[in-house]
Amino acid sequence: MLRPRALALILLLGSCAASEKGPQTVALFNGKDLTGWTPKIRGLPLGEDPGRTFRVADGLLQVSYDNYEGDFAGRFGHLFHDGSWSHYRLLIEYRFTGEQAAGGPGWAWRNSGVMIHGQTAESMRVDQEFPVSIEVQFLGGDGSNPRSTANLCTPGTHVVIDGQLVTTHCLDSSSPTFHGDAWVTVEVEVRGSEVIRHFVNGQEVFAYQQPQYDPGDADAQRLMKDGVLLIEGGSISLQAESHPIEFRRVELTPLN
Repeated sequence: MLRPRALALILLLGSCAASEKGPQTVALFNGKDLTGWTPKIRGLPLGEDPGRTFRVADGLLQVSYDNYEGDFAGRFGHLFHDGSWSHYRLLIEYRFTGEQAAGGPGWAWRNSGVMIHGQTAESMRVDQEFPVSIEVQFLGGDGSNPRSTANLCTPGTHVVIDGQLVTTHCLDSSSPTFHGDAWVTVEVEVRGSEVIRHFVNGQEVFAYQQPQYDPGDADAQRLMKDGVLLIEGGSISLQAESHPIEFRRVELTPLN
């Protein structure tokens, strides 16, 4: 029989060993269904997705428009995960597939992304196109022209780069172009309101600081509290912008 002091020592050593392993990676997408995710389609109440824009098949989280009646008609969608995060590393593997939905805007061809530091799904207006957030934009190539991925877009937000406030809506990363339907791995290192870094296939391609609300944006104004602009954390959501895309891994590792 262990003496109390010996038992306490064993428990302490076990706790230390567990902490030395570091933070544990969490699979946000379980490969089976959309447990933990909620769709928000523009023009529809939260949770309604009659066209099954977001679905799971063959172990993949798919964004598809084959059940849509008529053309795309501006029905931008976002699939929100239930959690909220501030300091983490997010890993996503994606690939574009098929043809763009009829009526999708030209700029949305082979265009999707993941929204981070976002507002809650519940706080979005029914007809709101995009959540106030920081968008890590995914783009696919046309077979010949350069088109980077893991870019930055800022719906209702701004960032700081090299000490300067940047109000341009979208900025290109330094990533290579990915033509065709090959899988691409994007990682995002998020450290609250301090710094955010984008990586493509293991290489850093973008970095910026001080993500913050745009005080001139009406939706952002609703989210600001006591005039505080810096965004410390928020929701994560996957986009549906009219071009089919598949995700096979969506994983998050908390950071201290």
